Amino acid sequence: MTMPIDLAAGGAGVVGPNAVVQLGLALQDHYGPQTAQAVFSRSGYPDLVDHPPDVMINETIPASLMAGLWATLQAEDAHAIALEAGRRTADYVIAHRIPRAAKCALACAPKALGARLLLKSIHRNAWTFCGSGVCTIRTSPPLALLLRENPIRTPGCVWHVAVLERLFYRLVSSHAQVTHHALQVENCLVDRFEIAVA
Repeated sequence: MTMPIDLAAGGAGVVGPNAVVQLGLALQDHYGPQTAQAVFSRSGYPDLVDHPPDVMINETIPASLMAGLWATLQAEDAHAIALEAGRRTADYVIAHRIPRAAKCALACAPKALGARLLLKSIHRNAWTFCGSGVCTIRTSPPLALLLRENPIRTPGCVWHVAVLERLFYRLVSSHAQVTHHALQVENCLVDRFEIAVA
């Protein structure tokens, strides 16, 4: 039986389901169903392994799962799985959420222009991963995406880095790199992701 998902619990924001779906798939592929079940059970969502969500979900669900990942696996293994889940999330977005014409336009544009266009598109769709946080972007060099009060933090924000880097790598430049910096701004935690495509 699928576990009911309370989208409004605690007044939290909602995010897309891929952080959960791709985490489960990455765990099963690399460590098997028992380890995936252990991570999801430890996080309080055992049913989501076999019944992954296909609707917007409470942001606390992927946050709990990411915390459970680090609590269950060794840090380096959790890091590797979060990276893989982030890459898979980006691959899903590219395959199912970006029109072919947009992919062609990004591929044909000069890299600097393509990177700005992609960053603006990510910002327009930030509601899918930002939840109750606030997303802003910088479109002049160095390009950057900033998340204030990021609801799905991991050590080093590795999942976000992987998603962003894969998107820019596949759609703009094979030399794309994303670096993360954690900042304190006006007593708020801000995750800054700088994007280089040269």
